[in-house]
Amino acid sequence: MSTPSLPPDSTPLAAPVKAAFPSRWRWPIRLLSLLVVGSLVLALGGWQVWRQAIQPIGGSDPVSVVIAPGTASRQIGRQLRDAGVIRSYWAWNLWTRTLARDWVFQAGTYDIDPQADMVAIAQQLREGQSRQIKITIPEGWRIEQMASYLAAANDIPASEFQGATRTIPRAHFPWLPPSLSNLEGYLFPETYVFAADLFAESVSDANKANTLIQAMLQQFAQIAYPRYQAKQASSNPSPLSLHEWVTLASIVEKEAVIAEERPLIAGVFSNRLRQGIPLGADPTVEYALGIRQTPDRRLTYAEVQKPSPYNTYLNAGLPPGPIASPGLASLLATLDPATTDYLYFVARYDGSHVFSKTLAQHEAAQRQILQNRQQNRQPSPPP
Repeated sequence: MSTPSLPPDSTPLAAPVKAAFPSRWRWPIRLLSLLVVGSLVLALGGWQVWRQAIQPIGGSDPVSVVIAPGTASRQIGRQLRDAGVIRSYWAWNLWTRTLARDWVFQAGTYDIDPQADMVAIAQQLREGQSRQIKITIPEGWRIEQMASYLAAANDIPASEFQGATRTIPRAHFPWLPPSLSNLEGYLFPETYVFAADLFAESVSDANKANTLIQAMLQQFAQIAYPRYQAKQASSNPSPLSLHEWVTLASIVEKEAVIAEERPLIAGVFSNRLRQGIPLGADPTVEYALGIRQTPDRRLTYAEVQKPSPYNTYLNAGLPPGPIASPGLASLLATLDPATTDYLYFVARYDGSHVFSKTLAQHEAAQRQILQNRQQNRQPSPPP
């Protein structure tokens, strides 16, 4: 029997496709695939574990952590874990041994935000963002006022601070005038920021006081003193010595309330000094007597007549030294006082002053201001 032939347009059946790899390679390839997939799964799982390990602990109140000088990174990790601010000690060690192996952590007292993750906490310790305290000394404060404030706000005994201001650190600040009995006037008014460790309970009161005094003198040296040096090197130097400059500026500081009046008040005092007329500045009498007048409690005639080297009603010229710490504005106004013919001024009790050229004008202004005040204090007539 013969085999029938295919039609002319028919195509032969395709031969079976052979495997791409010999059968002996099939299981190794499958095993490799399983290993790759497993590694990916493990890596993903490890990443999730890592992310969980560095997550913030959570909470609302900062946690205080003290890092002593020379503490190793592993010990820091234990402290952070024991303080409850990081989740994992091993995660800290892994981080500090790999990606953060070159980081140096700063000693200090830190307030750790419980909402910060482990890496953010490490960054805080690396940058030394330790707990800080701010101490603000306003313009026009006397040493006694500073001492009272520091005793109340920073637990530095007033007597300790006042005693420290009677030591003149001329070795560090040779520009300080000779024969100073204290640092009144040279403790620059400013807001100072210190690491909390400098004012910790373990630090002596003497060291705390000296730390602040050094910072205040350094601020005067950097901000105020160069202005005086530049003025004295100019074509129009001040006739005042450094000590006279600070002394007069302290009186301007206590008299001036409105910024625009400072140069004018300095100009009046400059005129009186030049003409040998007593300054007649109430703040100097207040300083001498340790009192502070108010609109309702003005200086009495007996108080103004009480002898004292600081009484500028009785003594011509400047008092022996500053009566407060002047701010930069008063220091600059005293270096370049306004050119004026005024010799007198009197307070309106609203911060401004009336300026006069003659004694008669001055006395008339005083009467008018007193009359206005008395009228304003009188009760309104019944309806």
